[in-house]
Amino acid sequence: MSGRVLDFANYLGGASNSQVIEVLPQQQKTFQYDFNANVSNYTFDANYSHLVVDSLTYNINTGEPNFSSSNVVGYLGNVSYDIDANTYINVQDATSGIVNFTIPQNLYDGWIYPDTRSNVVITVVEFGWNDGGSPAAIDTHRWVLMQRYTADVVAGNPRDAGNTNKPFTSITGA
Repeated sequence: MSGRVLDFANYLGGASNSQVIEVLPQQQKTFQYDFNANVSNYTFDANYSHLVVDSLTYNINTGEPNFSSSNVVGYLGNVSYDIDANTYINVQDATSGIVNFTIPQNLYDGWIYPDTRSNVVITVVEFGWNDGGSPAAIDTHRWVLMQRYTADVVAGNPRDAGNTNKPFTSITGA
């Protein structure tokens, strides 16, 4: 691993464990989950964190991001932030298991490079549930939000000391 702590795929636990989407900070997204079971006894929660990935490339044919050589170099602000479950997790039909989860807008309010190829800000949102059983079946789903530049944010390197909204903390490898 040549001195790095985690490559991006290792941090996420593998590509199949998460969905990657590109967003502007002011965008809000709602996703509907169908558990196909009664969720009356379930509890739900959500949290997020901001990472900085050193570099990013794109697949020339599909345009999709390629994280194969990307390394997590640090995080911005707190290690983790909670998302208010009462506001952003809405059980539509407990008997059928239909639950809406909304990823709020403006989770990240720090600096972003306009080119978004180096020092890329990634917000990892984790939506979790517990079935209330004994033993409890606990599971999570991760949404990976690639933060994109817009005129509403400060153009700059998110790792710079002047990024006081979300100060950068380096992760150094041995």
